[in-house]
Amino acid sequence: MKVRTELINFADGITLDSGDRLEKFELMIETYGELNESGSNAILLCHAFSGNHHAAGKNKESEIGWWDEIVGPNKAIDTDKYYVVCCNNLGGCGGSSGPTTINPSSEKPYGKNFPQISVKDWVNSQKMLMDKIGVPYWHLVAGGSLGGMQALEWAISYPNDIKKAGIFAAASNSSTQNIALNEVARESIRKDQNFHDGDYLEHNVIPKSGLKTARMLGHITYLSEELMDSRFGRRFQDEDSKVDQEVDFEVENYLQYKGEKFSESFDANSYILMTKAMDGYVAGQDIGLRDAMKNVKSQLLIVGFYSDWLYPPERGKEIQMAAMDNNINSSYIVLEGAHGHDSFLFSSEEYSKVISKFIES
Repeated sequence: MKVRTELINFADGITLDSGDRLEKFELMIETYGELNESGSNAILLCHAFSGNHHAAGKNKESEIGWWDEIVGPNKAIDTDKYYVVCCNNLGGCGGSSGPTTINPSSEKPYGKNFPQISVKDWVNSQKMLMDKIGVPYWHLVAGGSLGGMQALEWAISYPNDIKKAGIFAAASNSSTQNIALNEVARESIRKDQNFHDGDYLEHNVIPKSGLKTARMLGHITYLSEELMDSRFGRRFQDEDSKVDQEVDFEVENYLQYKGEKFSESFDANSYILMTKAMDGYVAGQDIGLRDAMKNVKSQLLIVGFYSDWLYPPERGKEIQMAAMDNNINSSYIVLEGAHGHDSFLFSSEEYSKVISKFIES
């Protein structure tokens, strides 16, 4: 599998959904495989909240890509056949322009002054990327969770530039409960003594405790109760392998580990920006989902998972119903999924078959 990682510069900048403007910006991308002569084999992968441009294989740090079970040679999204592109979203902390990058006007990191980003901004910047790298259209745009929202918005905003959209474990908007959970996570970051009203980089500190707590809360929502019971139950953690000596149960130790690891790699301002973008997205904000999908031309594959309580299957069904009302060629399927909301990340025989057949159809 031929892999390239590249930082793409956009000197003309972008006007954002909010009306703010970035006079210039950069997107960190990773590509797999080769674009064919006709340009008909390009696939765009849209990452979920905590993802980045590294979707498959191992990088230089030996980190495995976030969708490695689905993307690669002879996998559901076959990099021997398709030219696969994944970029770190604007406002993220994986190399694209965001709070940790330098603001050219101040020559300091943007920090809390990086403008608010929306799902539409991500899609618009990805369209600019498509034009920049010479892709005539996407054979498929796919993603799960927040990535699925982007795939849906692609189908709505750029109907002539996309043939198929894969919308997995996603919704056309976040529920009240989703927003509430994200606000608790954000508040844990804001209340960290090292947050400094978002100016922590100027103080050479990070709000690690707040980030850790936010991730621990978020991770609970990604799993299912059944998975947590079967994996951890009420078992006690071995003394020798405790991440924190204050914990008693295996599930506590697991959350401590996940939170600690995340707090060392993710930016707090990016966390706030990206969860705000997720909360703020409404497909067809002013006209409603049904009318917003009137001009959709792409085929849709909508996949939900029974064990997902963050974006339950009913949320995908809402998209399917709007598609049916507009006579869009769409398929809606609900799978078992052993990993709760995170099930979209993991391969199963049925899930992989559904994706590969959709791509090849």
